[in-house]
Amino acid sequence: MIGTHALLGVAAVSLGMVLTPGPNMIYVVSRSVTQGRRAGAISLAGVAVGFGVYLTATALGLSVVFVAVPRLYLAVKFAGAGYLLWLAWQALRPGGVSAFAPGELAHDPPRRLFAMGLLTNLLNPKAAVLYLTLIPQFLDPAAGHLLAQGFALGAVQITISLTVNLALVLAAGVIATFLARRPRWLRIQRYATGTVLGALALKLATDSSRAAVA
Repeated sequence: MIGTHALLGVAAVSLGMVLTPGPNMIYVVSRSVTQGRRAGAISLAGVAVGFGVYLTATALGLSVVFVAVPRLYLAVKFAGAGYLLWLAWQALRPGGVSAFAPGELAHDPPRRLFAMGLLTNLLNPKAAVLYLTLIPQFLDPAAGHLLAQGFALGAVQITISLTVNLALVLAAGVIATFLARRPRWLRIQRYATGTVLGALALKLATDSSRAAVA
């Protein structure tokens, strides 16, 4: 049986991660604002499947490929860093808009919304590294089947992430209206998001450490 310490530890890290603006949050919120809550929820479903892919790969030990094949790890890492930098530029560039700012985006069909949510999550190697370095720290051989523990702790992270993002989907319209009446706050939110994304991209690209298999 999984201990309370393990559950609370994973929950705390997961909450800190989801509250930091990132690609998943930006995509889901922007779709919710421009295309409605249903579009945001479908996009979030794609994000959820992405988490499931990483969780399954990690639980089955497939993510050790990143350690065994350094070049593959570097390729994925730099691809993710480049994607984060692109998102940061979209927020910081002259004429850029906040994820909460109503805008004109093509209304994508459900299949594309789901696929883009999935791709957005899979392009962020932080998810794989998070599972590879976080989950093993809280596994206890004395507590039972390790594979079951890995899936259970991963489910905690996914549940917290989806709960927070679903709340944003439901509240995106209200938040967008609030910020629209306060242009200064809208700019601050945009610059803060872009700065955080840029910092994450640089940290990811320059981080020389590699995930170690526990």
